[in-house]
Amino acid sequence: MRTNKFVLQLLALVVIAATVLSACGGAATTQAPAPQEPAPQKTAAPVDPLAALYEAAKAEGMLTTIALPHDWCNYGGVIEAFKAKYPGIEVNELNPDAGSGDEIEAIKANKDNKGPQAPDVVDVGFSFGEPNKDLFMPYKVSTWDTIPDGMKSPDGYWYGDYYGVMAFLVNTDVQPDVPKDWKDLLDPKYKGQVAQSGDPRTSNQAIQAVQAAALAYGGSLDDPMPGLQFFADLNKAGNLIPLIANNGLVAKGEIPIRLTWDYNALAAIDSFEGNPNAVVVIPETGQFAGVYVQAISAYAPHPNAAKLWMEFLYSDEGQLLWMEGYCHPAREADLRARGVIPAELSAKLPDVSKAVFPTAKQLIKAKELITTQWDSVVGVDIKKADQ
Repeated sequence: MRTNKFVLQLLALVVIAATVLSACGGAATTQAPAPQEPAPQKTAAPVDPLAALYEAAKAEGMLTTIALPHDWCNYGGVIEAFKAKYPGIEVNELNPDAGSGDEIEAIKANKDNKGPQAPDVVDVGFSFGEPNKDLFMPYKVSTWDTIPDGMKSPDGYWYGDYYGVMAFLVNTDVQPDVPKDWKDLLDPKYKGQVAQSGDPRTSNQAIQAVQAAALAYGGSLDDPMPGLQFFADLNKAGNLIPLIANNGLVAKGEIPIRLTWDYNALAAIDSFEGNPNAVVVIPETGQFAGVYVQAISAYAPHPNAAKLWMEFLYSDEGQLLWMEGYCHPAREADLRARGVIPAELSAKLPDVSKAVFPTAKQLIKAKELITTQWDSVVGVDIKKADQ
């Protein structure tokens, strides 16, 4: 018994010793390495989602626009900013003073023409959008969801870009007695002093001046006929000048009162720099909001450049550039919600809270009536000053 007990004790000591030695050996061979600085991670450069589109547009080398005066909605600044952002794309500007009807005819006339007279993009009045969508190429910009539904074709054929309100630009050096409303323009003191900004048979701006006058002359958005009667009375009084007004003619005093969008009038004030003195009047009644729309020609010679142009216009940068030209851009609500409109820029825009917005149906009906009955009711051929 003693011998067995001794053997067992001896074995136990051997096992304990072996375990201690093993533990010491393990500690020596599995010691953790000294901490090291983590290897620097390479940060991937941000991918420009429009990079491929830009390369395709640059390969085309040109964008052809039409009817974009530089003092209209700051298009001069917009075009320069586009060229600076996307070098290698020439901007070919056709007929800056064309009307919406002229733009549509330019697409039709150049369906088979891939030369510099074929427009890639158009900026036309709202009523020229849906009826002509067979002439447009559908394309949805990346900011599509922030364009209000009422301002775009569901299929992407056209989309609202900006709006303004019909106003009076008055050269006060020539006419210090400033009219406050549409009916004031009938006063004999304005004889030979009032002019439209286009031919009401083709120009969206001129057509909608008739609609605005209708609101103040007993008509409505559904009944534009009183607007034609207003211009007939204006002509009968000898107050309507049969010339297409522009800011240059206002500055020279040849047209003391121009009927135009508020953003054109405000831009004119800036360009005059006090010579002549001039004011912008938002009429007390008949505050009519006019929406314009963008579209790509279905026959565009440079379709990728056209798409890139649209992406630029509907980016925050493009929308704010329009706002610098006193226009209310289509994505204004989204820009305001995100707080990206500088306070000083927002403060430049006049109060047009009383303006009314016609529906597409009302615009199309009014356009048909005004363009077909201007000659018979008003009887004045509005022409360019050099004709």
